[in-house]
Amino acid sequence: MTTVEMWTFTTPLNVDLTGFKVETTDGEIGKVDEATKEAGGSFIVVDTGPWIFGKKVMIPAGVIRDFDPDTETIFVNRTKDEIKNAPEFDETRYHDQGYRNELGDYYSRGSTHTGTDR
Repeated sequence: MTTVEMWTFTTPLNVDLTGFKVETTDGEIGKVDEATKEAGGSFIVVDTGPWIFGKKVMIPAGVIRDFDPDTETIFVNRTKDEIKNAPEFDETRYHDQGYRNELGDYYSRGSTHTGTDR
């Protein structure tokens, strides 16, 4: 996956994802705290709540495999452990290209599951 693909939604997005539940390939991890629709720089920030002690993680848009506006759920093609082990969201650096490169490298090494099963 190229850097631009990592930060681009794979499905058309015409809804605000803030507040949506986030499901990994093996279960729910939290809710969307923030979502952007920047060309080549889109991402969601997920508040994992008590699941991993309130950690927030930034997930590039390319990791999202699908979303369901009816149930307000986003499906990502990573496991709970992959999200849990992701670099913690850094509020001071999240618009920094170096930080995004680090995250892109982490997620590009992750699972390549691309199925549409839920």
